Amino acid sequence: MVNESHTRRSFYINAINVLASLMAAALAIPAAAYLLIRPKGSEDNGLSEVADLSQLTIGKPQEVIYVRKRVDGWHKVTEKASTWLVRTDEHSVTAFNPACTHLACPYHWDGPANHFICPCHGSAFSIDGKVIAGPAPRPLDRYVAKVEGGKILIGFQVDQG
Repeated sequence: MVNESHTRRSFYINAINVLASLMAAALAIPAAAYLLIRPKGSEDNGLSEVADLSQLTIGKPQEVIYVRKRVDGWHKVTEKASTWLVRTDEHSVTAFNPACTHLACPYHWDGPANHFICPCHGSAFSIDGKVIAGPAPRPLDRYVAKVEGGKILIGFQVDQG
């Protein structure tokens, strides 16, 4: 009788261990796949077309609203965004993040004063993004910007200036 109950007990222990292992695998395999395998279509170059170079005047900043696509984990997001573009010469453009480096308030171009100004706390920036006045701790953040075939392409990644 002792031998029979020992066999039954060991059978139940083994069955519980097998079921626990199956449940752990059922949780671990999808988690590992999520962390280790890149989603399809995430090999984007990260650049968004925002404007034509011919639309900009050299030395006159212009705010541009555009649509960008980004991958957030496994979720693809299409969203509206804006940037300030400054055409520096015939073939070059600088793209600024539209948020002040002090507390991320949106700033604007003040044409008569010839500088960017943040209405929240009075920070002022030159046309090349350098701090002129106010509490801003650093120059305006820049986006990676390229001109290809007369089109302006910017990257979502910020290049702190």
